[in-house]
Amino acid sequence: MATDLGELLVPYMPTIRVPKTGDRVFKSECAFSFDTPESEGGLYVCMNTFLGFGREHVERHYRKTGQSVYMHLKRHVKEVSFLVALNYYQIARKLCRFNVTVGLETYQYEDEAKLVIFPDHFEIPLPNIEELPALVSELVTIACDAVLNAPSAYKKQEPESWEEEIQVSRHARSLRQLDNGVRIPPSGWKCQKCEMRENLWLNLTDGAVLCGKWFFDGSGGNGHALEHYRETSHPLAVKMDTITPDGADVYSFEEEEAVLDPNISEHLSHFGIDMLQMQQRNGNHTENSSRPRVSEWEVIQESGMKLKALYGPGYTGVKNLGNTCYLCTVMQVLFSIPDFQRMAKLGHGLLSGQYSKPPMKSELIEQVMKEEYKFQQKGISPRMFKAMVSRGHPEFTSNRQQDAQEFFLHVINLVERNSAGSENPSDVFRFLVEERTQCCQSRRVRYSQRVDYCIQLPAPIEAATNREELLAFEAKRKEAEENTRPPPEPVRARIPFTACLQAFTEPENVPDFWSSALQAKSAGVKTSRFASFPEYLVVQIKKFTFGLDWVPKKLDLAIDVPEFLDLNRLRATGLQPGEEELPDLMPPIVLPEDTRAPEIDEVAVMQLAEMGFPLEACRKAVYYTGNMGPEMAFNWIIAHMEEPDFAEPLTLPSMLDPGPSTSDSPMGATPLDNSPPEESIAILTSMGFPRSHSIHALKATNNNLERALDWIFTHPEQEDGDALSDMADTEPNDNIFSNANSHSDSTLSPDRESGGYELFGFISHMGASTMSGHYVCHIKKEGRWVIYNDHKVCLSERPPKDLGYVYFYHRLSSS
Repeated sequence: MATDLGELLVPYMPTIRVPKTGDRVFKSECAFSFDTPESEGGLYVCMNTFLGFGREHVERHYRKTGQSVYMHLKRHVKEVSFLVALNYYQIARKLCRFNVTVGLETYQYEDEAKLVIFPDHFEIPLPNIEELPALVSELVTIACDAVLNAPSAYKKQEPESWEEEIQVSRHARSLRQLDNGVRIPPSGWKCQKCEMRENLWLNLTDGAVLCGKWFFDGSGGNGHALEHYRETSHPLAVKMDTITPDGADVYSFEEEEAVLDPNISEHLSHFGIDMLQMQQRNGNHTENSSRPRVSEWEVIQESGMKLKALYGPGYTGVKNLGNTCYLCTVMQVLFSIPDFQRMAKLGHGLLSGQYSKPPMKSELIEQVMKEEYKFQQKGISPRMFKAMVSRGHPEFTSNRQQDAQEFFLHVINLVERNSAGSENPSDVFRFLVEERTQCCQSRRVRYSQRVDYCIQLPAPIEAATNREELLAFEAKRKEAEENTRPPPEPVRARIPFTACLQAFTEPENVPDFWSSALQAKSAGVKTSRFASFPEYLVVQIKKFTFGLDWVPKKLDLAIDVPEFLDLNRLRATGLQPGEEELPDLMPPIVLPEDTRAPEIDEVAVMQLAEMGFPLEACRKAVYYTGNMGPEMAFNWIIAHMEEPDFAEPLTLPSMLDPGPSTSDSPMGATPLDNSPPEESIAILTSMGFPRSHSIHALKATNNNLERALDWIFTHPEQEDGDALSDMADTEPNDNIFSNANSHSDSTLSPDRESGGYELFGFISHMGASTMSGHYVCHIKKEGRWVIYNDHKVCLSERPPKDLGYVYFYHRLSSS
């Protein structure tokens, strides 16, 4: 029999490859569906291309490519015994105390692999390969082992699991504590050096309470606990907010790892801390900040309620791969919109219902018999989609938490780029904003329009309906801080939605406004209105701000967002009778005294050089982008790094040609007929702007790159008919989300459609910053609200519409 199978394989031996370095093996998920080795039909991996296919798609791949040999991977899931599950639970509980998240493994896995030869489906179990003839078995064995041992494509290196148990510190039993009379109060702790009240650590030698390290998401501290160790060599410290009757988190600075202290109770009692009287605070946050966040998390996730799980088409959850909830929520909302339901793989996964099937009756009976186990919805994995949609983006490719609104704009930008010449789903979000700028001195006005996809509403705290309660809380908080007492119960500001709209439409001052009527700088104000209404309106509440230390923080507020919204009163009016327009002139160009020695931002140069780019290339990038920052210079580097003179020294231009006389120009305006340099044109086209429009903008601003950008955003009506074809030939940058001004289709023309909208979805955020925390979305389907919390999809009982971050409205028909 083995000889017969060997003979079957011989004709296909030239097609069997061994994965080489750089080959990606797609053995965790089907390329066209979300089938995995755990699926009923398993997964088939082509032994030539190493692409993975589910049972429904492997036949099509065979017919299309003629590849006949596939490795069939099947994972059998078995529930573990109660004693084994209890052991897993005890290990997970220990590790969770050290902020290590460990899944509760209540299942065991048994993997099966075999070769399948199409079209006759001949099967060769891998253990039987060694029985094949020597010439066949050697190559096939090497290829199969390489496929099985290869890392799965799209799966980044993740931290190794904590297999070793945390060890007892070598300092624990011999720790010498100072008799310095220090006594730690039960609450009101703060760092002795900077008075921070979060992430506090108690040094077990001298009783110093100091802050821990600063983290990228704005949490943590100023590192004073580590500084103290370097000054004193006192090795052990305990995290203050983890002290409970069960133990505490202890860190050894000398051993540089989390450790166990068998004598922790005695060591704490030396400073007056009784572990039996301590209660653990929430997560990594101290008492000062835990209560509002706990409340927010419970309300938004509807914790404590018996939510009914939903199954079927449109009710499929998305697995959280670790800080990917921002992606999950955005895509759930987008795929509830018909225009976005054409994306093949993800759309099929979310909408077909194939991966959201209710449990069988036998499973339900078993769950009733075993009350300790609950049937879990699985959801689909967005690993491939995340890798594709985030490719080339420095933030979205990382494993860090991101801003859901920024990711939404990133997806829209990708859709725009890939919809040239075809129907564009993002048209449903696009609308025109009319900006009216008025010179306060001459009273003349200028009207311009810009394209946008999301309206950002300020949240004016001064308009809160519970203002007196907020003032009283602030007074109590300051008093408690001065007297080192626990802070009072936090108060959430409640702001009317009408106040947010009013703040959006109020006139705002225009900094450095240059009046073309006065030919000088003057005071100017700008107001915004809707020149057109989108089919779907996206509203972001600006809940996040920066503190004095530039650390992002979240405002604790609630907005009474209405179910129905009427924006007709915010419709643009255009130039009104009696208004006089400002002349369409640009400010005169002020040339530097010495153009031979232009200023180059050396800080930006060094930031780019630290990324590994040649120093001279970095200097050129900063120079040619007009010192507009490292991000713009980075875009220039990416666009020019293939040029032969990329790393050549910067050649400074000669003195600028003063050009024709300005005496014949009206009102002394500078003539604008100079030819723009190719470097500046390349920078603008790399952002996605049409070449003709970029040249026009540079000419209109005397080749000033920064003002050319402003000109493009304020002159979308200047485009010609070639704008769309030009844009199709360029590759815009993923970081630029406002580059859609080059569209001139009917969706951008001012319309008389209804400005009435109905709320159908919203995304909520929990946590202190958009770079941390968790996202959940609620979507209205079939007349009822549904909560999507990663892989869990349930019927919502109390949708927290007042705590949302990004809201989605659908326009009502004018009839």
